[in-house]
Amino acid sequence: MKIRKINWVGFVFGLLLIVSAFAFFYTDEEKNAFIFMIGLGAIIIILPFVLEVIFQGKKEEEISEMFLEFSRNLAESVATGTPISRSIVNMGKKNYGALSSNISKLANQIEIGIPLDRALKTFAYEVNNPVISRAVNLISESEKSGGDIEKILDSAAIAIAEIEKLKEERKAAIASLVVQGYIVFFIFIGIMLVMEFKILPLAISAGSFSGISTGNIQVLDQTGNELNRDVLANLFLYLLIAQGLFTGLAIGQLAEGSIKRGIKHSFILAASAFLIGIGVRLVFGGVI
Repeated sequence: MKIRKINWVGFVFGLLLIVSAFAFFYTDEEKNAFIFMIGLGAIIIILPFVLEVIFQGKKEEEISEMFLEFSRNLAESVATGTPISRSIVNMGKKNYGALSSNISKLANQIEIGIPLDRALKTFAYEVNNPVISRAVNLISESEKSGGDIEKILDSAAIAIAEIEKLKEERKAAIASLVVQGYIVFFIFIGIMLVMEFKILPLAISAGSFSGISTGNIQVLDQTGNELNRDVLANLFLYLLIAQGLFTGLAIGQLAEGSIKRGIKHSFILAASAFLIGIGVRLVFGGVI
């Protein structure tokens, strides 16, 4: 509910900025300010959804950690001779963070007589975590086949602990590459700005970009005009935004093994490229 309220607040505030841009800056003289306000409004509208993705990712991490603790506690309880069903019921009121409601529901289902196998499958379905689903299936099959449930629980807890350890090791190993990715991207922004504000004006003054041709084919923009500084400057900005989007997705895949986790990096880099690019134009001049 809180996330939904934030989404609505961001949408309303961003929409107000966009409306204000049309009301106060929609002139040829204020094109940079107009585009800046439009972009800032869009960023504010998108930001809550990006935060929701970030919070969801953190929740998934907490769920994995809490399930590891739950598995260990369950193994210890079963080792004392308590049946697995009774052990789960006994742990239903303990605090397991983001997993508390799911474990409480699992305990309630078992307590009212729902078979353990069915309750565990419902639990795995609702949590929707691949590691937990595999562990639950293993526990369920072991319980049905009459295997050594204590050893199975110990093995499941060890396996989950190893998976979490490997994730942390990968994060630590790739952290320097993530930082390098950000540094390289901001250097790329600097290079594009130097080209736009230093190299392009010099080239134009020398007549190099008054028209660009290849053989008998003249390069035109979408309106049929000769390609000039304005068009090239906009191309630089589009290139920066596209570079930010795809660099962020690549960082997410490398650092956390999920393109979805890269959405936050894409948002940060693309928004930074837009705000820096248009902001510099507002300060030092330049046209859109």
